[in-house]
Amino acid sequence: MQQDMILVIDLGGTTNSTLARQIRGLNVYSEIQPHDLEPAAYPAWPRVKGIIYNGGANRIVDGKPVMPSAGLRAASVPQLALACPDLDGIHQAAWDADKLKNFVYKTCQCQPRWTMDAFIEEQVALLREQIGDQRVLLALSGGVDSSVVAALLIKAIGSRLTCIHVNHGLLRKDEPEQVVQVFREQMGATLIYIDAVDRFLDKLAGISDPEQKRKIIGAEFIRVFEDEATKLAGIRFLAQGTIYPDIVESGTKTARAIKAHHNVGGLPEDLAFELVEPIKYLYKDEVRACGLALGLPASMVNRQPFPGPGLGVRCLGAITRERLEAVRESDAILREEFDKAGLTDQIWQYFTAIPDFKSVGVRDHARSFEYPVIIRAVHTVDAMTATIAHPDWAVLDRITNRIIQEVKGVNRVCYDLTPKPTGTIEWE
Repeated sequence: MQQDMILVIDLGGTTNSTLARQIRGLNVYSEIQPHDLEPAAYPAWPRVKGIIYNGGANRIVDGKPVMPSAGLRAASVPQLALACPDLDGIHQAAWDADKLKNFVYKTCQCQPRWTMDAFIEEQVALLREQIGDQRVLLALSGGVDSSVVAALLIKAIGSRLTCIHVNHGLLRKDEPEQVVQVFREQMGATLIYIDAVDRFLDKLAGISDPEQKRKIIGAEFIRVFEDEATKLAGIRFLAQGTIYPDIVESGTKTARAIKAHHNVGGLPEDLAFELVEPIKYLYKDEVRACGLALGLPASMVNRQPFPGPGLGVRCLGAITRERLEAVRESDAILREEFDKAGLTDQIWQYFTAIPDFKSVGVRDHARSFEYPVIIRAVHTVDAMTATIAHPDWAVLDRITNRIIQEVKGVNRVCYDLTPKPTGTIEWE
């Protein structure tokens, strides 16, 4: 069943995701698109029932005023401007839940049909149409995003899916073994395990810029898959667990990028595959709901979020094997202690990071010069904004004592109190 759609047009505002999510909360699908979108070139245009322009009074990007394209303004669908006082001929309104609901349902006459079951039905049909009788490679990290993609693809094409799990040396403690056990032994998936630790770490040696690190990791992932594809005849599709915050944070024509995600800004231009990204327009909480609707176990769906570049963006600056191992061990301690304290399901995401500088301390009655560990724990719904978790000091004391006693090369533990914004959830 074709879904009605409300477009949120980005005019440089900062609340596009909030607005789109509020519309989706009305069970009507919504997407964010740039201001220069031309309806004739937009494949989903027949589904569009209304347009909302979202931006502030000062809509200047790179010294130029941002205005919607002539094609958008001439479109014969209801249009509404929110906090955009100079859009002539378009009704303007303050952002109010009742007015928004009235615009969506009454003015645009949208039907509240966008549900997870409807999304799954639509995506399965689209996957079958895109893939045909071909085979697909899936970059399976074991996180919720790639796991949901795997479940969708199994539903759509069954055994024509081949999962590849790449151990790039940037995974959490014991994670490769857990991924192989769950997907190969429990789910019966066709899974290829690749040990590429040295390959990735050699490529990343001496690289300190986080954007460059992300792009190296993203590009090397593709090269690994291309190498593997030569051993598997007839594979032209590559599936990824790209989600909407990845796309939004990587930047649009209107909004400047926050950071390039490895699966968006890090892909090589000469990509030899056609991408399959069935959840790229879902927010994180929607991905989890999709996983549950597909029948995935709650323990998998509610797993801690983990960035595609893995510990590579938590070993801050140029990656060394020493600090990488310290990040892995301190992260394992944090997760173990939060689990003992009953915090696993109460805090959305938590992890450790280690910067590329040392501090003076005291160990065994002598001067030490070792790394600090930074703990970050946040509450969020969609990963677009986040607030800080406040675990008991007794829990943090236990974690601190264990880290400085058990993790080699560490003499200090810090707790990050920065919300998003101004900080992103990850440090890099």
